[in-house]
Amino acid sequence: MRILQPAEWKKPRGFSHGVVAEGPGRWVVLAGQTGGDETGNYEPDMAAQVATALKRIIKLLAEAGAGPEHIVRLTWYLTSRSEYEAAGAGIGAAWKETLGRNFPPSTLLYIGGLVDDRAKVEIEVTAFVPTS
Repeated sequence: MRILQPAEWKKPRGFSHGVVAEGPGRWVVLAGQTGGDETGNYEPDMAAQVATALKRIIKLLAEAGAGPEHIVRLTWYLTSRSEYEAAGAGIGAAWKETLGRNFPPSTLLYIGGLVDDRAKVEIEVTAFVPTS
């Protein structure tokens, strides 16, 4: 993949403006993953829920033979701007643990709520795995 970064634009922090994925390969599209664990329990804080959602994403990508380096798009749905901003350090640590130094194009949306009232975050993923 090639990151799209016009020379005259300021480089964004924590995401890319866009990527180009070329050649033969396969697409992996994940449904939105929330911060609920395997048993359906939710931690009460935003950073812990983001960490759980990102771990779920990595597990699903592995099922498809993919990894975080194959992610070409993330869409985040968050229920609270203030909680998200306050959880910045914890979210950064969770990102580093799961996604490493990969910063795909991302969109963050603040919404009124998710299907499960305990969920504070849901993250959708699109990935592209080139054929070797």
